[in-house]
Amino acid sequence: MTPQEATAKIVRYWMEQADEAIASARREQRAGALHFAHNRAYYACFYAASAVLLNEGQTFKRHTGVREGVHQYLVKPGRLDKRWGRVYSELFQLRGEADYVPLVAIDPSDAAASVDQAEAFVQQMRGLLSKQID
Repeated sequence: MTPQEATAKIVRYWMEQADEAIASARREQRAGALHFAHNRAYYACFYAASAVLLNEGQTFKRHTGVREGVHQYLVKPGRLDKRWGRVYSELFQLRGEADYVPLVAIDPSDAAASVDQAEAFVQQMRGLLSKQID
């Protein structure tokens, strides 16, 4: 397997993970497990952004690195609208609160909005990948 083939395989894997995370976020949301819905919504974005960045030769060891990569390599050069950079950062923050802040209350409509935004973000990443392949 060539390095390019290996990268393509990992990119596909990350996008599959993103799709699974969205499906999981929807299940958690419907079940009322709103902390987990936020978590899975963020991870869908993390996986999809990681796929796009890896496809461009960028890898990161930390979540903050991926967040910075989204802004540096996608938003700043104008390849991704600033709105999507804000969505990523907000979901990153919400996931942190949902996972690590004791007794944080999550409104069901906020969880639904997070899942919707994550799904739209993943679609944006899929669009960037298709442009890279063309």
